[in-house]
Amino acid sequence: MIILIAGSSHTGKTVLAQKILNKYGFSYLSQDHLKMGLIRSGVSTITPEDDIKDIIHAIWPITREIIKTCIENKQNLTIEGCYIPFDFYKDFDDEYLKYIKYTCLIFSEKYIHKHYDDIIKHARAIEFRDSDDAEYCTREMLLRENLFNLEKCKEAICDYILIDDKYEVDITI
Repeated sequence: MIILIAGSSHTGKTVLAQKILNKYGFSYLSQDHLKMGLIRSGVSTITPEDDIKDIIHAIWPITREIIKTCIENKQNLTIEGCYIPFDFYKDFDDEYLKYIKYTCLIFSEKYIHKHYDDIIKHARAIEFRDSDDAEYCTREMLLRENLFNLEKCKEAICDYILIDDKYEVDITI
């Protein structure tokens, strides 16, 4: 089984991947780690500041082939990141798709307004970040990205979890 966890920054993708690791024993791959490996190795010309479309263009083909390899080898894996295209399913035939579970984590506008300080506070729940999250992760950015993701999920008919009141996120396999 391959579990794909998408969503914008700070929605808890890595926390959910860790939860799945603890609950089901599925190891996980962070697309941010893959991105930074490509950047630091010099294998790719992308930078952390590049447009998300350019980063998806660099990272998705590698992610896609990792997924296929895991399925072919009957291995379980969770992949989390904001570089999973909403139309990911177009890259797989039905024999692969039956082993892939996609979920996008989305904060509602109400949740962002009510819990913005909590979102910033929990940014370091799994990963250490040496920058000030409130500096780049503004309320406006969260509102814009989460609304965009909701619209794209609906358009592509993708599964999503709308976090509207309490942050109670889980995936059942």
